[in-house]
Amino acid sequence: MNLCKVLGTVVASEKHPAFTARKMLVVQPLDEHRAPMGKSFLAVDHTSCAGKGDVVLVLREGTGVRQILGDKTLPIRSLIVGVVDQVTVAER
Repeated sequence: MNLCKVLGTVVASEKHPAFTARKMLVVQPLDEHRAPMGKSFLAVDHTSCAGKGDVVLVLREGTGVRQILGDKTLPIRSLIVGVVDQVTVAER
């Protein structure tokens, strides 16, 4: 699972049928202090409520995504599975 910030939505006039009626968002991975790290990527929103500026939890593993969505043939690798309200980092 990755902690990410939603940068915006993606609109496509032509797309694979697996993405029909699914909300696609551009997300930026974050570290535990919410600082950007790595490259942004696309994720399908399974929560239906994530929007620009939200911090979300993203599953980036195709088999797990296909299990959640209940279809073994989907070509979806990244799925937003929750909107994060708070992050607390324990001191060592």
